[in-house]
Amino acid sequence: MKKENQYILSIDQGTSGTKTLIFDQEGQQVVKGSVPLKTHYLDGGWVEQEPEAIYQNVLEAVQQCLKEFEQKGGSLDQIQACGISNQRETFVLWDKEGKPLYNAVVWQCKRSIEICEQLKSRGLEPMIREKTGLIIDPYFSGTKLIWLYENKTKVKSAIDERKAYFGTVDTWLLYKLTNGQEYKTDYTNASRTLFFNLETLDWDQELLDQFNLSGLNLPEVGPSSADFGQSDFGGILKQPVKVNSMIGDSHAAAFGEECFAPGTAKATLGTGCSVLMNIGEKPKVSGHGMVTTICWSTEGQVNYALEGVIVTCGATIEWLKNELGLIENSKETEEIALSLESNQGVYLVPAFSGLGAPHWDMKRKAALVGITFDSTKKHIVRAALESIPYQIKDVIAAMEADSGLDLKALNIDGGISANGFVTQFLSDLLSKPVVNVGIPDVSALGAAYLAGLKAGVYESLEQLQYLQNKNQIIPNGKGESVQLAYEGWKKALANGG
Repeated sequence: MKKENQYILSIDQGTSGTKTLIFDQEGQQVVKGSVPLKTHYLDGGWVEQEPEAIYQNVLEAVQQCLKEFEQKGGSLDQIQACGISNQRETFVLWDKEGKPLYNAVVWQCKRSIEICEQLKSRGLEPMIREKTGLIIDPYFSGTKLIWLYENKTKVKSAIDERKAYFGTVDTWLLYKLTNGQEYKTDYTNASRTLFFNLETLDWDQELLDQFNLSGLNLPEVGPSSADFGQSDFGGILKQPVKVNSMIGDSHAAAFGEECFAPGTAKATLGTGCSVLMNIGEKPKVSGHGMVTTICWSTEGQVNYALEGVIVTCGATIEWLKNELGLIENSKETEEIALSLESNQGVYLVPAFSGLGAPHWDMKRKAALVGITFDSTKKHIVRAALESIPYQIKDVIAAMEADSGLDLKALNIDGGISANGFVTQFLSDLLSKPVVNVGIPDVSALGAAYLAGLKAGVYESLEQLQYLQNKNQIIPNGKGESVQLAYEGWKKALANGG
């Protein structure tokens, strides 16, 4: 019989700040702390954060959360475990004493564009794709680390002398939280570096040699739900708590949204959109512009995923508001879109920063297509909203072709998941249920689930499926007209927008 009132501390360290939440044994949020984090946007598309600031940011958010927990009558000794989800691809280099050798290089940073071109010209892309499941792109950690090695003498010397410790944000935090006692990462974060072999589930020495990084110290890699050591969070806790999960935030969201079976998928509808589909226990290389990655893992099971990154999602709505002045806030858009019977052939191709998966046309420009004198601002607003489901449909179709799986259901999260027009249109377009867990911090939930499974607070994946009240949107019979509209979208794309 499980004792009552067991809690999980969950840390979600993101690009814009850290959110720390406490969940109970029923998977319900009890309290939340949130502290913003400064990012340095520099010339040339460089993006950096201060490693020590990331660590202090986490401690502040934890302290804020625990203080509120105690004020609500909670006892800190009821916290059974801690889980960490983190911004992916961002990495830190440090020495044995835990002193950073350079600022954290953020996933958004574009400094390694030329490095990517050099790697492609050396003919390395097929090998990198086969081993890591990834494409050569500045998005992933490896190319930016090569840039540091080639341009920063201090970094080069430290790597050549085997004195440089590499880690994504989860590893950096664990190293600091355990005073250098634990140097570990999980499969999901490792799979975003360009150094990790999806078949062997370990670092790939051949790739490190090709990148001139064979002298780099790399963390021990394991499942997302495991024993990662323990921490008292710099003395905030009287008794240390076990760290029982570490996982990249998009993967944590997939786990929090119960993408446990092959064919289940999640889409995070934020500024951009990350679509992740569980493809089961074997990796499959995409032939349609997806990357292959780890979905999630426990000590008994590793599931792989296909991922498609859509560059512009909610950012289109912000453009309508800030640049065109068509709306005052994004909440208006649902009512505006629903006021029209159809969109009369008007399409917005939102290639403001190029087109991501599955098209990968980064030179593409945005376009409004099909406008006549009968078109109003309402048609432009609706076209902007429709572009979100259309792009997700493009990605899902590519994933189904790659994996040989049919989508079972699409789980959604992120700000736009509250827009009823978008979610219904998406369900009609996919002809599948669209499921909204309704929890804003679903990455934190996923990390808590994984930590709780290891700690014995949760018993099984089956139990987790009954913890949340989900809102399910099902197709409403307008599939034919929506499919016809989608054919128009494909023509708008094919004609160059």
